[in-house]
Amino acid sequence: MPYEVTIGIPVYNAERYIRLTMDSVLEQTFPNIEFLVLDDCGTDGSIDIIREYQQNHFRGKDIRIVHQLQNKGIGEGRNRIVDEAAGKYLFFIDADDTIEPNTIQLLYENAQYYNAEIVYGSYERIEMFGEEVIHMPRKFVPMHFLNEDEFACWAFETYGNLPAMTWNFLIDINVLRKNGLRYQPVNYWEDFTMTMDLPTYITRAVLLPDVTYHYFCRNDSASNFQKREHIDKQEIENIIGAMVEVKNCSERLKDKPYFPQRMLKVMKTHYFMCQSILHNRKIISPSFSMREIRDIMRSPLTLKEILSLKDLRVKNLILYLLGELYPPITVAFIKMFSR
Repeated sequence: MPYEVTIGIPVYNAERYIRLTMDSVLEQTFPNIEFLVLDDCGTDGSIDIIREYQQNHFRGKDIRIVHQLQNKGIGEGRNRIVDEAAGKYLFFIDADDTIEPNTIQLLYENAQYYNAEIVYGSYERIEMFGEEVIHMPRKFVPMHFLNEDEFACWAFETYGNLPAMTWNFLIDINVLRKNGLRYQPVNYWEDFTMTMDLPTYITRAVLLPDVTYHYFCRNDSASNFQKREHIDKQEIENIIGAMVEVKNCSERLKDKPYFPQRMLKVMKTHYFMCQSILHNRKIISPSFSMREIRDIMRSPLTLKEILSLKDLRVKNLILYLLGELYPPITVAFIKMFSR
């Protein structure tokens, strides 16, 4: 049957939390949903639990499981969901988070009313690292963007306007498919490239103040780095490789009004990566050399291109210079301003 919406759920060793997630998605008030579960070859009983829902839940017939041939990570898992989804719209949820019962209904109705390609809900970050549970709502100011480049200009206006997340938005799946938008094949920060590229393809977008998603941060969450005792250098290099992809696609956007803002946001993210490497240098193995850290800051633009920017020229120039200085000077500068 044709579906209006696909909820995509990448699953890998989520046995402890998958029932909460599945209960929340199956309780949706919106009737016409495909629940597409991506089995990324975990080693626990997550998929067995999904099969129980298929057999016993009244919406079980709408649950579909697709299997990877081998574990490929969250980025490739999301790409597989994009390829397989039967719905006109796609919504991602991680396998240890939950959504409100009216999440899809609310996002869909706004997509229809504004003829929007994408609708974002607000979310709540729930930290569960100790005995105390901390709830931190992250609410958007209600806004709608209906003209070319308007949404991208807002998204890149400040560093934190649009958080790097790939969940809690409903998107017309043709935006992803027609433009060949793909997630990077990494297990962390796979959403960074999508966050930086997606707004450049969106004309009509809506932001809602309603909290529709509950994002749980636990010690065993896939995205949690806080409690790590060792970080493999290759893991970070894979993330940096995904970030380089974002830098390298700058050429097509040079004539856009938001280009200086986007360039600044891209390079600031590289700067924060360098700060993180230096902060965690005792647990990263093998270690990064000063030259490798400096090279992370290499800009895709020439000095002439930086100086020709119509906006944010000085800030972009400072970040450009960090990629050109003698490596110990670059590292000293980053250390000094990370205190």
